[in-house]
Amino acid sequence: MKHSSLIIILMVVTLNGAFAQKKAKPIKTWNKNVVIAHRGAWKKNGLPENSIASLNEAVRIGCHGAEFDVHMTADSVLVVNHDADFLGLHIEKSTYQELLSKKLSNGESIPTLEAYLKAGMKQKTTKLILEIKPSKAGAENDKVLATKVVAMVAKLKAQPWVDYISFSYEILKKVKELQPDANVAYLAGNAPLEKLKQDGFYGADYQYGVYQKGEWFAKAKELGLTINAWTVNAEPEMKWLLDSKIEFITTNEPEKLFELIKERK
Repeated sequence: MKHSSLIIILMVVTLNGAFAQKKAKPIKTWNKNVVIAHRGAWKKNGLPENSIASLNEAVRIGCHGAEFDVHMTADSVLVVNHDADFLGLHIEKSTYQELLSKKLSNGESIPTLEAYLKAGMKQKTTKLILEIKPSKAGAENDKVLATKVVAMVAKLKAQPWVDYISFSYEILKKVKELQPDANVAYLAGNAPLEKLKQDGFYGADYQYGVYQKGEWFAKAKELGLTINAWTVNAEPEMKWLLDSKIEFITTNEPEKLFELIKERK
């Protein structure tokens, strides 16, 4: 416990120095659409989820954002993968070298967060929607994970590209503590918009069914918050959300969503 706390203190000192540097200029060339590719644009072309290839495809087809998930290995390497296990290996209990013994279906190794961010920073049209996965080892590990993630983003000067999401409210509060100007959105669906506003969050990122009860869209606009819905793959839900003037839709079917948007013009 003391070791983890020392790591956090050292990281915060480093981060404070990084944020004291000249602030990066905002990027104004992001694609202006609602489409967030869930784990990248992978499904149509049979690419691995959360791969560099699926990120590049999301960029190629013009998505506003590419969502991806981050975990930490036993030797503190940040890696991109959705599940806690990677091809049968538990990430938190495996070293990065052990994970390299497995390959994605296209031959890629599991991406490190550093490699993924560097790939995403080669362009200025598709944002990187970084989901920090809560640790199964508890809240102290969550703080270390969040701190290391923000430190990596700062190290690469990737702040203009990255928005943060998580199912852990405390992780997002930690991100805001370390990077006050970060865009963060909560995933769990159990916090009112007023609380998100109070804590300086960018918006709500809830399962689409949550929005079918109550006046979420009008209230969000009143409070100056964004609304994102996940994971929306069927046309009726896509159409309803587009009719509701939602800001973002996270989907495994970005191509389908683009077609619906095109039809409405």
